Amino acid sequence: MEQHLPYGARPLGYAALAAAYELEVPAPDVLFATSERHTLRTAGRWTIMTPRYQPAETLVAHLAFALRHEAVDLGLLAALFRRPEGGRAITEWVRHQPTGQHARRAWFLYEWLTNQQLDLPPAPKASTANIIDPERQFAITGQIVSRQRVRNNLPGTPAFCPLVRLSPELGAMLASDLAEEARAVVRRTAPDLLARAAAFLLLQDSKASYVIEGERPPQDRIQRWGQALGQAGQTELSEDELLRLQRLVIGPDTRFIRLGWRVQGGFVGGRDRDTNAPLPDHISARPDDLAGLIRGLLDFAERSEAGGLDPIVAAACLAFGFVFIHPFEDGNGRVHRWLIHHVLSRRGFNPAGINFPVSAVFLERIEAYRRTLEHTSRPRLGLTQWETTPELNVRVLNDTSDLFRFFDGTAQSEFLAASVLETVRNILPREIDYLGRYDLAKRRAQSVLEMPDHKFDLMLGFLRQNGGRFSKRAREREFEALTDEEVSAIEGIYADLLLGHG
Repeated sequence: MEQHLPYGARPLGYAALAAAYELEVPAPDVLFATSERHTLRTAGRWTIMTPRYQPAETLVAHLAFALRHEAVDLGLLAALFRRPEGGRAITEWVRHQPTGQHARRAWFLYEWLTNQQLDLPPAPKASTANIIDPERQFAITGQIVSRQRVRNNLPGTPAFCPLVRLSPELGAMLASDLAEEARAVVRRTAPDLLARAAAFLLLQDSKASYVIEGERPPQDRIQRWGQALGQAGQTELSEDELLRLQRLVIGPDTRFIRLGWRVQGGFVGGRDRDTNAPLPDHISARPDDLAGLIRGLLDFAERSEAGGLDPIVAAACLAFGFVFIHPFEDGNGRVHRWLIHHVLSRRGFNPAGINFPVSAVFLERIEAYRRTLEHTSRPRLGLTQWETTPELNVRVLNDTSDLFRFFDGTAQSEFLAASVLETVRNILPREIDYLGRYDLAKRRAQSVLEMPDHKFDLMLGFLRQNGGRFSKRAREREFEALTDEEVSAIEGIYADLLLGHG
């Protein structure tokens, strides 16, 4: 972990542990240090504490600070606990403070992460300590573990457990209750209008999901994927369901794609123009790790749902965790976005019959979407040792499983929350408003002339494409029967009701 330390500061907590034990892990998004100044301040990612917070230079002292003041970082703790000093230090800590809540939390986390039991008797009677501080990170209700007298409110298992900090942005999201805002929009909308808006948004989202991947599939594949998005959340997640979705995404032509879980390395990025060698921006999980990671992903989905993890946080962790793992040769991105629909629908976050068009919003915010992906993938690329294979693929040379099992999903949750907010406050009301205007324009136009519905829809399409005016082609071909007066009246109706609203 390499992070530039502000001048005159000393690393504290996780930052000190990573430096002291040379832990090769991604740096936490928020780092702590102390300085001689007696004022609390921030410098980039660093929070600079006053001198009174400086602990003794021991593993236990810095770990105690981290558990007291920092968000739990499972990846860093897993690396620390692999050091021989880790188990010995925690054993001694618990023996000296058997009822201390942070000692018991460290004890539980050591055994949970390493699957090794320390030589310690069950904890004496003491107040139950939460493993995750719910005022600092999102947690589930959890279960009490009698051995350490702690509540395991971690949302996942050691096979897959991203965590999310309760940032100001996510705190505002919780306070605004976006789910209730969406339900309020639905309550004040006529059912037929809502159904048409939902159908349009679903088709728009399906199309956008392919566009993000640089594909222009035929309309029938877009519609089939739209149906899959509409059915998201109706059944529990499983390996078979993920594999079915990949087959649906890829379509019938599988000559150049191996369906199913990857059996070789994978990467996202370009290739050297001269040699065709990989130039990765992201390197996927090793094929040998996929079975455990996918099982962990599915357990996370079940555990986070049963434990009441916030739906947006759960959706972000599950979906972005999946795409970081990248378990397929192709189809990862679309299944990743389907998982967002799955969680939000299954948890009842979006109103019945409405699917938030997450892919369409992601497409509108494509640069922010890419930055959100890179926020997690780029630091991990620097910790991945790899080589080019004879087949011009990548082969990972070191153990990277922790990079995919544990990550801070705060940036991804913030991005998803902002996207849902955009849908609830702008996209859904805008589409409902447009359809209302469309219906009114249709009624006014029918007072000028009689026209079949399909012809009216075609006419509006031409007007939308030509800034509210009939093109020369439209006047001379499809609508040559219109009089100049009728043309003027129709263009006036379009300008009054639909121009600038399509």
